[in-house]
Formats: sequence, structure tokens, C-alpha cells
Amino acid sequence: MIREGSGEPLVLLHGVTCSENVWSEVIPYLTPHYDVIALTALGHKGGQPAKSITTFEDIVNDTEASLDKLGIKRAHFAGNSMGGWSALELARRERAISVCALSPAGCWDVASENQLHALRTLKAVTKITKKTRWALPLVAKNRYVRRFAMRENAVKGDRLTAEQLISMADDLLGCPARFDLLNTHEFLAPMKTLPCPIMLAWAERDRIFPVNVNGAKARSLIPNAEWRMLPKVGHVPMIDNPKLVADTILASTGL
Repeated sequence: MIREGSGEPLVLLHGVTCSENVWSEVIPYLTPHYDVIALTALGHKGGQPAKSITTFEDIVNDTEASLDKLGIKRAHFAGNSMGGWSALELARRERAISVCALSPAGCWDVASENQLHALRTLKAVTKITKKTRWALPLVAKNRYVRRFAMRENAVKGDRLTAEQLISMADDLLGCPARFDLLNTHEFLAPMKTLPCPIMLAWAERDRIFPVNVNGAKARSLIPNAEWRMLPKVGHVPMIDNPKLVADTILASTGL
């Protein structure tokens, strides 16, 4: 867990295979305004151990248990992908003051082609990461390698340092829950009445959950949410433009 700043709690939730560290460049923009808490999810590297089969509901339950341990009844939430979906479900449980959902997962129908595409992509990335992890300390110094390696998640993956890329590769390989979570039969239920202010912020160049497919589905599921497009960023926008992400989160909280 990363915890910095003071004020009302603002909890940051990452996507599948990532960790709290994916927020490292966003956090400094948020700490002048909030008590910022970045958590690592159940079944992810640095989080609680995975169950034999980890469900999305397990992820949300574990996050809620972390809030209880910290003595936090309600907080602002910002989450990306799985973390965005988690934030929305925590809002449904009346734990949220506000939510900023960045390209949230769960905006699909059961066994949708788009969900299966995300699972196939993860399997392919995992396979190549396992085969090439030994070489990363050498090749990750090349900016073109970094951009290519992160092409599914970022427009400008070369913004990452070699050390950051290696850390993300280790987070991926250290996440035993990864395939369970993308092979889930769970999905986001409609939320016609908002339990709190909610912003749906979609990455314009999202290759994992394209805006015209999953973004459109999200808007139909939560029609009264504020909608915002994040220009020139990929599925994990914290990589491409941390300040844009921070500004978007702050706007969602009312600042």
C-alpha cells in the first residue's frame, strides 16, 4: 500500500496484472488535496494471496476489507480497468463519496467477443513476457522496445523507464489471478440511479476496451454518469499522461 497526503481519503485501484505502483506518477498531483491511498488487489503481486479461483467479487470484498482495516467508511475512488469496475461496485455498496472510473472493465455481455479478445491478448503478452523476462534488463533500455512492449496498454510506452517496464513485467508474472479475472462470467449490472457522483473517463485510443464498444456499453449501463474522453492515451492512461489522469480524478471529486 502507498499512502501519502492528508484530507479526505482518495483510494486508487489498479487493473488486472498491475499493482499500486502503476499510480506512482499520478499520486504527487493528488496529495496536495487528499489522503491518497493506492492498494494492491487480491491475487496480485504485493497483495493478499489469490484464492484457488479468484472472482471479481473476491476482489471487491478484499478491497472493502482493506477499507475496514484502515477505518475508512467512505472515500473518493479512482480506478482503471478492473479497478474502475471495483470502484463502481463499492459505490453500489455505499462506500463511495465519488467515483472516477477510467475505462472500467465489466462493460460487456457474458462471453462477449471483446472480453475474449482481452483474455487472448493477456495470454499472448504473458507468454512472450515469460520467454523474454531474462533479457529485459538489456533490451528495456531501448525506447522502441519499451513502446512495442506496452503497445496494448499505452500510446507512448517509451515514457516508462527500463526499471518501470521490468517492474510491470514482474507484476504481470506475479499475478496468479490474472486469467481467472479475465475469464469471469461476471459483468457490470446497470446503475440507473447514481449512489454518488460518477465519472466515466475513457481512453481515446484504448485497444483493450475500445470506446466505441465498451465505452458505449458503459454509457448505456450508467446513463446518468458524467462522460469524459481522455485524448491520445491508451488503456492504462497513467502511463501516457499522469497529469491528465490526475486532473480528471480531481475534477470527478468536485475540485
